[in-house]
Amino acid sequence: MRRTEAREALMMLIFQMDSQKDYSEEAAAPFMDCYMEGSDQMDYFNAVLENYKANKTAIDEKLEEASKGWHLERMAKVDLAVLRLAVTEICYMDNAEELFRVPAGAAINEAVNLAKKFGSEESGKFVNGILGKIVRG
Repeated sequence: MRRTEAREALMMLIFQMDSQKDYSEEAAAPFMDCYMEGSDQMDYFNAVLENYKANKTAIDEKLEEASKGWHLERMAKVDLAVLRLAVTEICYMDNAEELFRVPAGAAINEAVNLAKKFGSEESGKFVNGILGKIVRG
């Protein structure tokens, strides 16, 4: 499995967890068994997932601040899952192994591609704009 595919699986799991409001290991286990079984990206997947769960409140605060006029509840759920994943990679992977750290530009590019694949026609531009604001500070 490539890192891009692991990122796609992470976005889907974040979407599922947020939709069900269940961030437990028990909720994630069936998903991981189905999508990540035997993957060489499991360590990366777990590192990002743990950092997302540990920093969810701060991630959402960053998103709220960067998306003036767009409350998180109004955002498309797919876009929100993509944004949460990307912000985790950009802002909260500094304690992870160097191998798992992602340059901001690469994280934004991957997020835009995910948004285009799973979101609406405008999702790529929307995600790019929000993440650009976060990176610029």
